[in-house]
Amino acid sequence: MSEQKQGQLSRIVIKGFKSIKECDLELKNINVLIGANGAGKSNFISIFEMLQKILTGDLSAYALKKGIDPLLYNGKEVTDSILAEFYFGSNLYSFELEWTDNDSLFFREERVETDNTNWRDGGYRETKVQDALSTAKIDKEILQTLQNPGWRVYQFNNTSPTSKMKAESGVGDYDTLMWDASNLAIYLYHLREHYPASYQKILKAIQRVTPFFKDFELKPKEQNKEQIVLRWKQKDYDGTLLPSQLSDGTLRFICLMTLLLQPEELQPATIIIDEPELGLHPYAISIFAEFAKKAAAKRQIVLATQSVELLDHFEPNDVIVVDRTANGSKFKRLDAGQLTAWLEDDYSLGELWNKNLFGGRVSR
Repeated sequence: MSEQKQGQLSRIVIKGFKSIKECDLELKNINVLIGANGAGKSNFISIFEMLQKILTGDLSAYALKKGIDPLLYNGKEVTDSILAEFYFGSNLYSFELEWTDNDSLFFREERVETDNTNWRDGGYRETKVQDALSTAKIDKEILQTLQNPGWRVYQFNNTSPTSKMKAESGVGDYDTLMWDASNLAIYLYHLREHYPASYQKILKAIQRVTPFFKDFELKPKEQNKEQIVLRWKQKDYDGTLLPSQLSDGTLRFICLMTLLLQPEELQPATIIIDEPELGLHPYAISIFAEFAKKAAAKRQIVLATQSVELLDHFEPNDVIVVDRTANGSKFKRLDAGQLTAWLEDDYSLGELWNKNLFGGRVSR
């Protein structure tokens, strides 16, 4: 495994959150979570959604929208607080949230630790970590990680007719690819204009899976020059086509390639993707895995998947098995040594998973 980079997560501890009673997990450069429906993969991913809402000062709105009881392990009768610790090498950011009688959350404790800092506070409803950052109470080393998160969660599942990824994008929305690719049009336009080499890599990757795809046509909307419209061209056809004329799988694959092949300086240090395989042909899954592994040479990749085809492209030590037990979701990293005999007999990881040799399957 390559050296841990600044902003990458080295360890995460979660207690009392959704189906997770307790989890203490080391993270590597590649982390592929596998498990049955309801095992807890998406709950693990959603702790990062909560973290993002906390750091943007939106915890109260998030708690109101989600409801307190569903956020707590087995509800209020069992759990009185949610604890999460995020380790970035020697740096730590953590929070413990306690629920109140009026169905809200407040910080029992919020904490930052580095080699030179030990800051903690509590008793409020929205984060105060930004105040600590602005008053230089926290080392600059962790400032970028918290103010401009070095991690980001992506989910490109919504390809419905009203999906924002199919719509026009405002010209100012190109700083980063949004979590749901809702600014796909302007982001691709930005890459084409300012990072043409990366744009061409994205096109070539799309053409490997969709040979008839020629290029995007990205132009300002006639009625509003502040909006970029997403259109595309097909080989041997002079007309311009709509996003709705792409299959759902192709559109998701375009989002995935834009994410993985954008310029390195625009990528977050940790890329978290929920169900990247959804709607993808097995060949498209293999191409995605190829570029995910390449990205992991310099970026940290976290994937939550149910795909046997995707699992086949990774090594045992990349895999975290998630099982739902009487004591909540349990997470364990695969031990390659325990599978050596099977792998030497030319069984793939996916085949061994199907045989239920290391868990992550439906229990009967």
